[in-house]
Formats: sequence, C-alpha cells, structure tokens
Amino acid sequence: MTIDFIAVFITFFAVIDPIGTVPVFIAVTEKYDLKTKRRIAFFATVVSAFVLLFFVVVGELILKALSIPLPAFQISGGIVLFLFAMNMIFGESKPEEELKLLKTSHRETAVFPLAVPSIASPGAMLAAVLLTENSIFSIWEQVQTALVMLLVLVLACVFMLLSGFIAKLVGTSGASVISRVMGLILSSIATANILNGISEYYKQFPL
Repeated sequence: MTIDFIAVFITFFAVIDPIGTVPVFIAVTEKYDLKTKRRIAFFATVVSAFVLLFFVVVGELILKALSIPLPAFQISGGIVLFLFAMNMIFGESKPEEELKLLKTSHRETAVFPLAVPSIASPGAMLAAVLLTENSIFSIWEQVQTALVMLLVLVLACVFMLLSGFIAKLVGTSGASVISRVMGLILSSIATANILNGISEYYKQFPL
C-alpha cells in the first residue's frame, strides 16, 4: 500500500493549522522581545514534534492498553479544543494568570498554549494515530507519514517566525480580531470533532 502524500499533507495542515497558529503566537508572545519570540517558536515546534511523534509511535498502543476507543479520544480532545477556543473568543487577549506565567517562564508559554493544544492539537494527535495504524500501514509508510507531519510543523514554525511582520501589518487590534475569528473557527472544528467522535462511537458500539 502506498500512502497519498498530498492527502496526508492536507490532513495534517488542516489539523495543525500553521496559519491559525499565528494569531495565537502573536497573542502569547506580545510582551517578549524578538529574540525570545524566536526561541519560543523553535521550542514550541520541537515540543509539538515530540508530542505528535509520541502518538505516532505508541499512541495507538496506549489507547488500546487503556481500552480507550479512538472516538472517545476524539470527543475528549474536541472538548479541550472547544474550551481553548472559548477562551480565545471571550477571554482577554492575555488573561491575568497567563501574564503572570509569561513573566516567569517563556518555556512554559511555548508548551501551553502554543505547543499544546494550538500546534499539537487533539485533532493532530488523533490524525497521527489514525494515519499510522499498525494494522493498516507498514513501518516504512508510518515513517513517511511522520516525515510529512514534520514538514507541516516546519511550516508552522516559519509562520510563527514571520508573525512579527504580520503583527505590524494588522496591528494589535487586528491581531485581537483575528484571534477571536480563529477562535470561532477553532470552536467549529472542535464541535465537528466531538460530533464525528460521537458518530464513530455509536457505529463501533451500537445500542
């Protein structure tokens, strides 16, 4: 079986959403200088890569060991993503707790909310598991899929590094508007994940 590189690329591009990561990156790095922003971008990309590669390698085994069906993981991931989207829409551009966190550690900012759940989103984790199922794909095919996934992560990093130009172009108010619009889109994606998870669950476990 030969993997469809274009289909895999499009899938990971949709769930990782490098473009949608930009307003999140702008929001959580507003108080940092350019050098620190670059560090955050690189560190977030590396953390995301480790998280998603972890799910490629052992995600399916862990879910099976814990008797967790993939639809249940999809539903829970959708709920987490939805809550994060709600914060983007209704919350302040920078919640007070997050501001305190930013003052203490830029590495923590890179991990949350940037690496998880923005880049390595629940949808991306699920895609990493589904597109590398051991019963369907060979080891070499799984490696190819992982390489395509890493390519999308590199694109996400490039977009974050270009965010300074984008921020100057749209301004603070524009970034705030984009963040809320993306939050709305993200909430729609999260809802779709939840509904798809429920649908798949009842297909596998009919009443």
